[in-house]
Amino acid sequence: MNYANFKDVKTFKQAFISNVENKYAVDFKDSTPYQQYVVLGEMVRFYIAKDWHETNKIQSRQELRKVYYFSMEFLMGRMITNNLMNAGVYNVVKTAFDELGIDLNEVEHQEADAGLGNGGLGRLAACFMDSVASLGLPVHGNCIRYRYGFFEQGIKNGYQVEHPDRWLKDLNVWEIRKDQDSVEIPFYGYIDISNQNGKLRVKHRNAEYVKAVPYDVPIIGDNNHVVNTLRLWSAEPSQYEPDGDAFEYHKKLREISSMLYPNDENEEGKLLRLKQQYFFVSAGVTSAIQAHKKVYGTVKNLDKKVVFHINDTHPSLIVAELMRILVDIEGLEWDDAWKITKNTCAYTNHTILSEALEKWPVHLFKRLLPRIYTIVEEINRRIIIDIANKYGQNSKECYDMAIIKDNTIHMANLAIHGSFSVNGVAALHTEILKNIEMKVFNDYYPGKFNNKTNGITHRRWLLHSNPELVKILNRICPDWVKDPEAKFPLLEKYADDPKVQEEFAAMKRARKQELAKKIYASQSISLDTNSIFDIQVKRLHEYKRQLMNALHIMYVYNRLKSDPEFKANYYPHTFIFGAKSAPGYVFAKKIIKLINTIADKVNNDDETNSLLKAVFVVNYNVTYAETIIPAANVSEQISTASKEASGTSNMKFMMNGAITCGTLDGANVEISDFVGEDNIVIFGMNADEVTSIYAKGGYNPMDYYMNDERIHQVIDQLTNGFFENVDQNEFAMIRDNLLYTDNYFVLKDFDSYIKAQEKINDLYKDQKKWLHMSIVNVAKSGFFTTDRTMRQYNEDIWHVDAYKLDNN
Repeated sequence: MNYANFKDVKTFKQAFISNVENKYAVDFKDSTPYQQYVVLGEMVRFYIAKDWHETNKIQSRQELRKVYYFSMEFLMGRMITNNLMNAGVYNVVKTAFDELGIDLNEVEHQEADAGLGNGGLGRLAACFMDSVASLGLPVHGNCIRYRYGFFEQGIKNGYQVEHPDRWLKDLNVWEIRKDQDSVEIPFYGYIDISNQNGKLRVKHRNAEYVKAVPYDVPIIGDNNHVVNTLRLWSAEPSQYEPDGDAFEYHKKLREISSMLYPNDENEEGKLLRLKQQYFFVSAGVTSAIQAHKKVYGTVKNLDKKVVFHINDTHPSLIVAELMRILVDIEGLEWDDAWKITKNTCAYTNHTILSEALEKWPVHLFKRLLPRIYTIVEEINRRIIIDIANKYGQNSKECYDMAIIKDNTIHMANLAIHGSFSVNGVAALHTEILKNIEMKVFNDYYPGKFNNKTNGITHRRWLLHSNPELVKILNRICPDWVKDPEAKFPLLEKYADDPKVQEEFAAMKRARKQELAKKIYASQSISLDTNSIFDIQVKRLHEYKRQLMNALHIMYVYNRLKSDPEFKANYYPHTFIFGAKSAPGYVFAKKIIKLINTIADKVNNDDETNSLLKAVFVVNYNVTYAETIIPAANVSEQISTASKEASGTSNMKFMMNGAITCGTLDGANVEISDFVGEDNIVIFGMNADEVTSIYAKGGYNPMDYYMNDERIHQVIDQLTNGFFENVDQNEFAMIRDNLLYTDNYFVLKDFDSYIKAQEKINDLYKDQKKWLHMSIVNVAKSGFFTTDRTMRQYNEDIWHVDAYKLDNN
């Protein structure tokens, strides 16, 4: 089969037709879109294979320092379009398919979204991989090859239901299995420590082994011949298969790479999550050290040539695993091994939410990972001695910075102690880490904490997703794809240009029509594309305050029904939600039910549905986002201030011309600084005010219920029969939470949010002003690319050199 012929349209067509017919033994005219997709994907992979091989060889030949980026999530989305574009063959394929009468879009949609992530953490990691390859930096990913994605969301009676996301049920054309690089991973058993010639020798006895098999996926740089690797680890039976119940052994090992984030409400679930984390950490670190020793023959220079980057707390076991290998296998003295470890590991913190900072019960950790536990115990013992020397024994600092305390192992503390760099992901987030949440560490390790504001890859989130905007940028900002930070500002001087404004309006109309068409096809809900598309798409969590958005829709509906003047002046407004709740998060699933119940009521009221509609899109994922984000007029970024580390949907919306309605939280602060207060709508308490209330108390949500008639009405409507088609007590949980807890200040910020929404509705009526704001947002969005983020990571943390490719 001739896979590599992309040199011109004629040659590609001939090769493509031949390959389809030879692979599937069918006449080309009878081939299916799926068969065409498989052949196209294989042709692209074969086409970039030489660059992939050459990239790997250059790393060794040039003895480049490299980064291994460990993340529990890589939310890649469909890779076919990205790979066609970055490989430089998209136009050839598109023209050839047009001539053959094939819809390239239909072929692209045969690929399943890779089920390797849930939300912003995984999508950010995927953006990072695209950018480092496009910048020519030797950075490679490590993750688990989950057989099932987070889940496929359905809606039944308004509630989320979870179905298996079988993304691997068909052929994954991008991956290559590498049996020769498999690693044996030990669990359970016990540790035998002996003294041999004055040195401690450690043996792991009676361990239960699992084989980690790598599948390598190419990450193609943007037209630069660089192909990095995302390595996905799959759990398979070990050659040292234990005696006993073989069925139980196979069942347990299959669970390791079965799904992302198994429910950990019980001990069995906690054990599985810990097992997953050690599985891919041990496999990835072992594989990296083996590759290093092939080039250098020693681990003593590991910290000079390798960085292990810990993306959030899930891979924090890297610190202990690296110590195990250096001490037990390589025979280094503890102090030498610790010095190498601390100079090799870097850690990114993505959250201040306590439930997201991994913690493990000692009894469980010790049973599953006996040797790793003794290493963590020794790291903790030595660190406490050092801290006590500075602050005194039994000091608060000793307790706060301990890795093991209260019969619990604190993984974030392990990562901080064991890394040379700790970074936050937005300016506000980093300041909160340094001055509040992790102040004791910042004081103890001056200079270790730093900020690296997140970004997005403009290639997927603009170049691939918004063709109308691409045409505008190509004319006004030439070469913007290579350097959007430098080129996008050229757009700002056209913010009041009537022609450019009309082009922006036409762009947004086209994108809204595409989204409306998709929603109608999948959910039979008709949307007015002349209405304001106000969109909130993100993981469902209380701090993200989808609930406040929903209650505001109820408030608007009440006003439309009771206030003729308000109704006469209200510009049609469509509220669109997309979110998945964790399967065990009962309150979040109740919010989804509420949103769908509100939508059912307002969408079916003929008195108001020409002015107000609400939609909860089902099974929001990366592919859906590529249609939703360019269609937004308004970007809802309404988290409780101080709770969102950064956010990245805010950047995607901004880059596609949406106006942010948000709190001064996460990267909203920096977006506001860039665009100016006239081009963003900010409301609610700031981080200092929120932090003060948490520290001092004094907030009583019942006061707001009693003193604000608007709040009183919507809260009562949750349980007074307002929703005719549900039991009156259906939303009692939400009512009680808001009145007696309201941890995220929904009621306190509600009045400010109403005013922000009224401002948006009024602004949109002045289309010249609105389009000015939209153009300014795009012009100022160049900073928020992961190309910039990755340059900063490299300049301040990694210090790796770009590949020097012979064919560049």
